[in-house]
Amino acid sequence: MSWTAQAEKRLDEAGFRSGGSRRQVIDLLGGERCALTALEIDRRLESVGRATVYRTLEQLERLHLVQRVEIGGDAAGYERLDPEAHHHHLVCEDCGRLTPFASEALEEAIDAVGRDFDFTIAAHDVVLRGRCGSCGDRDA
Repeated sequence: MSWTAQAEKRLDEAGFRSGGSRRQVIDLLGGERCALTALEIDRRLESVGRATVYRTLEQLERLHLVQRVEIGGDAAGYERLDPEAHHHHLVCEDCGRLTPFASEALEEAIDAVGRDFDFTIAAHDVVLRGRCGSCGDRDA
């Protein structure tokens, strides 16, 4: 079952009202590779009210269907939780660019930490902050 279909089903089962606007938010998130801020979603879905965007994100987060990614400052991104598309993030502290990455070595290190501390890791997310190449070049 696709993430989009699963999200609709879980929201319906939880008793949240359904509608075309909610579906648009879910469809947009389902097609994205990485996180979007609520403001980005609002701008891309002109026919959907801002309150609906925030309400839908809150409901999806409560049901563990999206995760909140702290981008910096007051900004947060939201992305679907999908084991098939698991990745982490690089965040440029200058321009705010969010770059997804996957690393088998990092996943192995996280598993090793769990074993070392006799701890079952249910989920994890890694956000590395710094400067992207474009912003780093500005100092040269």
